[in-house]
Amino acid sequence: MHRLASVSLMLAGLVGLAGVVATWQPAAADAGKKPDQKSVERTRKTVKMLDEVYKRSIVLITDKYVHDEDDFPAGSAAVELFRQITEGGTHSVRLIDVTGEPYDDENVAKDAFEKAGVKKIKAGEAYHDEVVMEDGQYRLRAITAVPVVMEKCVMCHAHYADAAKGEAIGAITYSIPIE
Repeated sequence: MHRLASVSLMLAGLVGLAGVVATWQPAAADAGKKPDQKSVERTRKTVKMLDEVYKRSIVLITDKYVHDEDDFPAGSAAVELFRQITEGGTHSVRLIDVTGEPYDDENVAKDAFEKAGVKKIKAGEAYHDEVVMEDGQYRLRAITAVPVVMEKCVMCHAHYADAAKGEAIGAITYSIPIE
């Protein structure tokens, strides 16, 4: 019970941090006006920072709190964290499979950007992004590789047992407003 409370507290803090980080931008661009390169670079930097925070959190939770198959998987915690962040409205983020054998049928590439990004990640790229117009607002869509970094990954994902350390088995997708 203590472990679950610790993980819950950590996730709550990350949701708050993600909201603060993703909403801070120096100057808002005019609606409909194509964003300048500085705005795109600033948003790209935000994506990369969030990506590092999210991935380090998943590894930390796995390392400290996942000891056997009965423990709550860090990947499941990440899926729930990302759902809550997306519902919060600052940005959208999802954890998806790139192996073709998802843990959950919801964790697959859903649109053309994600499908193209999965192909790039499977080809060895670690990061891909694109500026798009969604719902009348320019956004940076990004996808980053989630590689195998520890043996505990296969505890919940036995089908990843043959994946080499460093091989991408998943991806995190982002959609962040460019301001």
